[in-house]
Amino acid sequence: MKAMILKSITELEHNSEPLELMDLPKPVPTDYEVLVKVLACGVCHTELDEIEGRTPPPKFPVIPGHQVVGIVESKGKKVTKLKSGERVGIAWIFSSCGNCSYCLSGLENLCSGFKATGRDVHGGYAEYMTVPESFAYVIPPVFTSSQAAPLLCAGAVGYRSLMLSGIEDGRNIGLTGFGASAHLVLQVVRHRFPNIKIFVFARNENERAFARELGAFWTGDTSDDLPDQLDCIIDTTPAWKPVVEALRNLKPGGRLVINAIRKEEKDKNQLLNLDYSDHLWMEKEIKSVANVTRKDVTEFLNLAAEIPILPEIQEYKLDQANMALREMKKGIIHGAKVLVMD
Repeated sequence: MKAMILKSITELEHNSEPLELMDLPKPVPTDYEVLVKVLACGVCHTELDEIEGRTPPPKFPVIPGHQVVGIVESKGKKVTKLKSGERVGIAWIFSSCGNCSYCLSGLENLCSGFKATGRDVHGGYAEYMTVPESFAYVIPPVFTSSQAAPLLCAGAVGYRSLMLSGIEDGRNIGLTGFGASAHLVLQVVRHRFPNIKIFVFARNENERAFARELGAFWTGDTSDDLPDQLDCIIDTTPAWKPVVEALRNLKPGGRLVINAIRKEEKDKNQLLNLDYSDHLWMEKEIKSVANVTRKDVTEFLNLAAEIPILPEIQEYKLDQANMALREMKKGIIHGAKVLVMD
């Protein structure tokens, strides 16, 4: 099979090619795994964090990619539910221990044995991959494979962020950064909470215009003055400045949910501008989002099919993965980027 391989940590620059296209043996599923012929794989900002060392793989080389859609081609001897020919998705959660208190209470995303697809094990920037049967999800027929790919991470972790925000109808919510995850969250909010006002903070006018097309009440920069303070804000950016600005824009008792695996180090001094009375006083809260659970993925796929949510996507060939990543690094984003296999 062909696969895009990450061999070492590297700074992703203008013309850099951190991933190398290689021919590798097709993987063989173990007893409890299925072999998936990959049809599409979403490109996520977490891949930048892996490449640049903010959440590095435990060993190299590794095949990135954790928003995978494909067809079950073969299966291990102890696979009981999935059938050959079924279309399935694979998300960021590849496996967990299954025995700890977190796993037993449905919080497998907090398990110390959590393994991430495309970081701790080989992922979907390839023509084939294997996955445990219990961590694969049947894809609803309403979605094309390219549409389904970003639902598995951008959608599922965005859904978890929304649930952690505690938002209720009639309140104000802010979305900081308007890429793959936020544009899906906005559509869920409009479906579930028809009386909410949605405020979108985005870097450029194209992103703001896209947010308004999807129903945002207000768009602007994180430093702009708002017509009203917000009950909660979901931050999906890689930077620290939006965190500081978000806290300033929260109402008393408001909650900031940070939906990011890592924050970039280059602007961490922004935190020095944090003022207790302006940013944290009056019982404001900060909550991080750690990974996703299988329940998150399943519930969001069903909800997205019910609405339905059809993500805005940009398609690339497998050997164009480096280009897609460079564009993401530069902030050239309109919806979700997806690699499509020939």
